[in-house]
Amino acid sequence: MAKILTLTLNPALDLTVQLPVLTPGQVNRSDEMHTHAAGKGVNVAQVLADLGHQLTVSGFLGADNLQAFETLFAKRGFVDAFIRVPGETRSNLKLAEHDGRITDINGPGPVIGAAAQQALLDRLAQIAPGHDAVVVAGSLPRGVSAQWLRELIERLNQIGLKVALDTSGEALRTALKAGPWLIKPNTEELADALDCEVVSHTAQSEAASRLHAHGIEHVVISDGADGVSWFSVGSAMHATPPKVSVVSTVGAGDSLLAGMLHGLLSADTPEQTLRTATAIAAMAVTQIGFGIGDAAQLAQLEQGVRLRPLTEQ
Repeated sequence: MAKILTLTLNPALDLTVQLPVLTPGQVNRSDEMHTHAAGKGVNVAQVLADLGHQLTVSGFLGADNLQAFETLFAKRGFVDAFIRVPGETRSNLKLAEHDGRITDINGPGPVIGAAAQQALLDRLAQIAPGHDAVVVAGSLPRGVSAQWLRELIERLNQIGLKVALDTSGEALRTALKAGPWLIKPNTEELADALDCEVVSHTAQSEAASRLHAHGIEHVVISDGADGVSWFSVGSAMHATPPKVSVVSTVGAGDSLLAGMLHGLLSADTPEQTLRTATAIAAMAVTQIGFGIGDAAQLAQLEQGVRLRPLTEQ
């Protein structure tokens, strides 16, 4: 299996509260509460570990609340290459209602100074070579600019690494100029980054062609229950997931990205890659937390994924 590095520049302690329905301004009583060490790159790493890959995790962690992260890394066997910074890693509150609606209240996190940013660049220069791919995922912490992210991806490209990017807003707009190997925006994130509509598959195909011209080999566009469109150079496919009971949509995109990486780095066929990745994402919304805990359930979900070709590039 592959050796993969994930970068989570703005990790979080996720507190997920399950409740029947959220009534603002009133006392709400929860059914369950769960706390997870999280952040998009950390979430991706957990799914990839369940798929058999070797993981190194890095980014910035607040020194004042490390326990949940260090416990997770030890349990999962991750190589911990995070830079510790003063303060606390942010906390994110997720209110999960029975109908599947999620309300997010995300904390700000620590400010990352120039010394910590340089320390991460220095560490990556040491540890990144030898990995098969690097996942750069999530939002930017305070103090880190979109231009810094672009330069980070350019450095990773120069090392010869496959860079998979999953971010949004100004970070995505700027980082696209670095030409990552793979991107995984949803339709809203891609429309915002390119300043154009990408609702139809025709519009998505045109957007993907623009991105291919800038060296981005794989454009994976997620659209919730409507499925996933994958545009690689020369071909395009759409996957429709099976219907499932939604517990929480948190981590579905991260699970999709992990599944795509797994297939691409394992030399699976394109059809099997997209089928498995879509099934992993569908499985993610049926649970709280991250990872693949039931191989039989995953196999059943794979059988329910419908694939169809889109217009070739």
